[in-house]
Amino acid sequence: MRSSHLTRLLLSTAALALMTAGPALAQSAEGARLNEYVRVLASDEFEGRGVATPGEQKTVDYLVSQFQALGLEPGGPDGQWVQVAQLGRTRPDGPATITVSSGGTIRTLERGPQVLVSSDRPVSHITLSDAPIVFAGYGVDAPERGWDDFKGVDLHGKILLVLVNDPDFQAPAGHPVAGRFDDNAMTFYGRWTYKFQEAARQGAAAVLVIHDTAGAGYGWSVLENSSTAPKFDIVRDDPEAERVAAQGWIQGDVAADLFTAAGLDFAALKAQARTPEFRPVTLDGVTMSIDFGQTADRIESRNVLARIPGAGHPDETVMYGAHWDAFGIATPKDGDAIYNGAVDNATGAAALLELARLFKAGTPPDRSVVFASWTAEEAGLLGSEYYAANPVWPLETTVVNINMDSFLPGTEVSPTIVVIGAGKSDADAWLERRATEQGRTLIPDPAPQAGGFYRSDHFPLARKGVPALFAAAGFTGHNAASQDYVAHRYHQPSDDWTPDWVMDAAAVDVDLLYAVGRDLADSRAWPQWTPGAEFEAARQASADQRPE
Repeated sequence: MRSSHLTRLLLSTAALALMTAGPALAQSAEGARLNEYVRVLASDEFEGRGVATPGEQKTVDYLVSQFQALGLEPGGPDGQWVQVAQLGRTRPDGPATITVSSGGTIRTLERGPQVLVSSDRPVSHITLSDAPIVFAGYGVDAPERGWDDFKGVDLHGKILLVLVNDPDFQAPAGHPVAGRFDDNAMTFYGRWTYKFQEAARQGAAAVLVIHDTAGAGYGWSVLENSSTAPKFDIVRDDPEAERVAAQGWIQGDVAADLFTAAGLDFAALKAQARTPEFRPVTLDGVTMSIDFGQTADRIESRNVLARIPGAGHPDETVMYGAHWDAFGIATPKDGDAIYNGAVDNATGAAALLELARLFKAGTPPDRSVVFASWTAEEAGLLGSEYYAANPVWPLETTVVNINMDSFLPGTEVSPTIVVIGAGKSDADAWLERRATEQGRTLIPDPAPQAGGFYRSDHFPLARKGVPALFAAAGFTGHNAASQDYVAHRYHQPSDDWTPDWVMDAAAVDVDLLYAVGRDLADSRAWPQWTPGAEFEAARQASADQRPE
């Protein structure tokens, strides 16, 4: 879809009237500053910025010191720089034994190469013995789309196998399911996080997502490399009701063998799972046992929040957000166990600091601007989820949430800007106007099957109704540099800063995001979700709390 056509679809007459031409900006982002921030945050000294590690303390201290030096004020509760997020943490403790029994034989599955299991329950040991296995299609219950994979079947004590992504992913043209779940653009129903949560709601004992690279958006190695890192969740009142005992992934060919052992045709069942008539199928004669230990405790992690109060409407907030965490110290690869997270997401944290400098150097904005550096994004967007459940600044009067997750180093400015979730809100139009001034155009996500909109920190706030803008800018996913990064460094120790880095192109991207946020901070506009967007109702519920 051409970006100009996308904008015409999004903008109402009222929105156009409020979208005043922003002024030329007197200050610009500096690549050298961005580069220095990344160098520090991605250094081995910060130990991969793992949540609840010494690396977290170093990261939080550094971010706070930089915001202080820039002259911002604390943006957290009670005048603090941080918002403490209460999290549960589990870590593998010893080996896992995973066996499959069928036809009088027992087969052992290897944790890591074949299957990955963990638990978010705050217990030290998980044991499931000879549990029946049930294929539950895509594991989706979406009444608004006329879809229910469960059909009221009693799944208590069962281990579910579910397909990754949505029922219409890669559906052939003309298939009845095509377009039911936004075609190849993954919805929240396609995400593994949803499938884990829904399995718990259905009463299952465990759930394993059947992996395939196209459907997941990443290879098995990405999952395996991070599998030894601690798992986090927000503290829950009733974890046994909200989380299954065991959850994880299973290799596609390994899952296919289980179907064969039960005398079932995996390919035929996958085809059936594309239909709304699908019902859960038990793998008769095949059971699975899972046994592993873990440590479980509660920890506190921290969102760092800084603020510039608005001169005219301080109770209204434009928010910028980027997560500070990476994977800490985890599975060694090529002798390196520190997952430095240089691109993902020291660059986003660096951009947050540079944006704060730009806003502070200009005249005070009319609306307040909050800079949120989130914790525990890699653990499941938990820092932003905690904020969404415990907002410091009212979500009802948060104008927009501008998310930043990964900028690539280099000097070549991309002529195109990928909008993750293009068309979901008219915030896109504010981006397009400033992008046009840079001679650049907007394009939709070239890999919508990966569900990028549901995998970054704007999403928990979007579910509460806050309009989101996630412009990937130079990190387009379809050019050679970003493809090389995803293939060789994403979520690996090799995502590291090196002395040949320059951040000149990223500085242009930061200028763009600054201009968009500045325009909205100085306007009286309230970006709106596109009619029919899944978050529209949540925003409309608070419409009376926003001034005209």
